[in-house]
Amino acid sequence: MQRFGLILLLFLAACEPGGGAYHPEPFLAGLDRPLFLVQAPGDASRHYILEQSGRVRLALDGELQAEAFLDLSAEVFDPTARGGGERGLLGLAFHPGFEENRRFFVNFTDGEGHTRVVEYAAPSGDRADPTSARLILKVEQPYTNHNGGCIEFGPDGFLHIGMGDGGDKGDPDNRAQDLSTLLGKLLRIDVDGGEPYRIPPGNPFVGIKDARPEIWAYGLRNPWRFSWDPGTGDLWIADVGQKAWEEIDMEPAGDAGGRNYGWRLREGAHCFDPPEDCDRPGLVDPVFEYSHATGGCSITGGYLYRGDALSGLRGKYLFADWCAGKVWAFNPETGRHETVLKEMGPVTSFGRGLDGELFICVGDGGVFRLVARDP
Repeated sequence: MQRFGLILLLFLAACEPGGGAYHPEPFLAGLDRPLFLVQAPGDASRHYILEQSGRVRLALDGELQAEAFLDLSAEVFDPTARGGGERGLLGLAFHPGFEENRRFFVNFTDGEGHTRVVEYAAPSGDRADPTSARLILKVEQPYTNHNGGCIEFGPDGFLHIGMGDGGDKGDPDNRAQDLSTLLGKLLRIDVDGGEPYRIPPGNPFVGIKDARPEIWAYGLRNPWRFSWDPGTGDLWIADVGQKAWEEIDMEPAGDAGGRNYGWRLREGAHCFDPPEDCDRPGLVDPVFEYSHATGGCSITGGYLYRGDALSGLRGKYLFADWCAGKVWAFNPETGRHETVLKEMGPVTSFGRGLDGELFICVGDGGVFRLVARDP
């Protein structure tokens, strides 16, 4: 591991300038625990917002519609129930060919608390067909937390699925390092071939004994959100820490997969279990980490900004923390980070419009558009 480079990065990151150039402009209100916002390919007039309780809401030309695009509240684990805080409707991805095939995918924890990835069809942009459900993947969850939930199509056209380690403290069964389970992994599958899916032949563990071929990367604790840089194709993963460190990982475009991001051997770049002498061949350092001593507790990953409206953020990766209530921007070229918003509250997720501009979902029911403050 390249410890010196990481130490230098952390030293530079400590020199954090203040925010003030940007403003959260209200976009939508009255939502039930919004967890994500996305637009479908080719349709700039509609925004789709996940509610943790099970509905996909539709905003048409900026107006929240009364009727849900898709209502799965009867199938989704009730997040208000005891121990249900990290479960619910967690991810949504439109197929890259949605304009023609009308297919999209959701990730949710079902009534038993297990992960399901399900395909649906939407004959129109206003309403999905609830009878079109096709189960793609079911993963049993041993505990109530660390369900992951993010699903995204990569530049390769394959569906990627973020799976947490299955929960409890410290990954007690070391699932994130166990290649025979899908927990604690980033998966990559081809939903356009096979039934219900095909394994892409380039997946790194195809043909490896006792390894699940769906696995693309491993050693993750809870990759709540990940995304690709539309400018370079690099993959950015924000992995939620245990008790001391939050981390951001980056996979360069064209990587062959198979990366081990270290959990539970390490939390961030620091030994966890074992508490010392945790170095192993092939472990990949985070490109950035921050300590809970700074007031954070749970990282919320965002996007590498390539839009036009916020020139000062172009080329920087935006992220937040649930406890700190701040939004930061990390510059991959300098290793420095800056405060974008100082008092945003509990950020649950980011969203990115077709124009590359960014939205912020906050746990109290609001969605905001990130804009430049008037001079």
